[in-house]
Amino acid sequence: MSPEKAKTDFLRRIQAYEKVYETITEPHLSYLKIVNVGNQVTVSRIHGYLQSRIAFYLMNLHLKPRSIYLSRHGESQFNVEGKIGGDSLLSPRGKQYAEALPALIKDNIGDAALTVWTSTLRRTIETADKLGYPKLTWKSLDELDAGVCDGMTYEEIERAYPDDFANRDEDKFNYRYRGGESYRDVVVRLEPVIMELERQQNVLVIGHQAILRCLYAYFHNLPQADLPYIKIPLHTVIKLTPKAYGCDEERYALPIQAVDTHRPKPKGAATVALARGTGRQYYTDVVEK
Repeated sequence: MSPEKAKTDFLRRIQAYEKVYETITEPHLSYLKIVNVGNQVTVSRIHGYLQSRIAFYLMNLHLKPRSIYLSRHGESQFNVEGKIGGDSLLSPRGKQYAEALPALIKDNIGDAALTVWTSTLRRTIETADKLGYPKLTWKSLDELDAGVCDGMTYEEIERAYPDDFANRDEDKFNYRYRGGESYRDVVVRLEPVIMELERQQNVLVIGHQAILRCLYAYFHNLPQADLPYIKIPLHTVIKLTPKAYGCDEERYALPIQAVDTHRPKPKGAATVALARGTGRQYYTDVVEK
C-alpha cells in the first residue's frame, strides 16, 4: 500500500488499541514500558537472565536504516599454507586487499558514520589499519579455537586425529576440537557482540570465517546444520541491511586473488534438524541452554 494509506491504517489501529489499553500500575508485576521506540523506557521488577536480555534488546530497537558490513581479513600467510587458526600476518595479496578496502567502503557508505570492529588477532588488525574510522577490538571476535589442531593443515589433522576428523565431518556444528571450541561454543560467546550489533548504526566487522558464518546465519535466520558451511570468501565485503521482515544482502568482491578456504559439506554427513527455530530465535535457544 502507499505510505499515506499505511499511515492512516496504522493510526486507526492505534485508536483501536487505545480503547482497551490499561496502564500497568501494580507494583508486584514485571514489565517494560517503552514510549516512542526508546525515547522513554520504564523498567519494573526485571529479574533473571532472559528478562534482562529482552529488556536490553527492546531498549535498543532501530527505526532508521543501517547496514552491517562483514569482511574476512585479507589473505593470511596461514591461508596460503593451508593451515587453520594461528596468529599469522597477511600475505602479499592480503596486504593488497587491506590497501584497497578503504576505497571500497568509502564508495559504498559515503560520508555516513561507521565503526570498525576487529578481533585481537594480527591479520584482522592489519586489514583494518588503513581504514580511517573509529575502531574497536573484540576478544569475542577471535577465530574458533582449534585447540591441539591450531596451526595444522586438514591433511595433518586427518593423519594425527583420524577419529576427530571424521567426527567433525559428521556433525561440524557440535564437534569441539580437543582443547578448543565448537561452532556451538562460538555462538554462545558471540551473544554480547550480537546484542551490541543490534543497538549500533553502521558497523564493519573484519573477522574470521567461522565468526562471520555465525553472524551471517543470525541475520539471515539460517539453521545450525547449514551454519558451518556458509561460503564467506576472502577479499569480499558482504553488506547486510536488516529490515523488519528479513535482511537484504549485497556482495562486493575485489579483483584480488586469494586461496579458497571453503570446505563443502561432506556427502553422507548427518543433517541435524533444528526443532526450536532458526537464526535469531536459535541464538536465544542456545544461550539459554
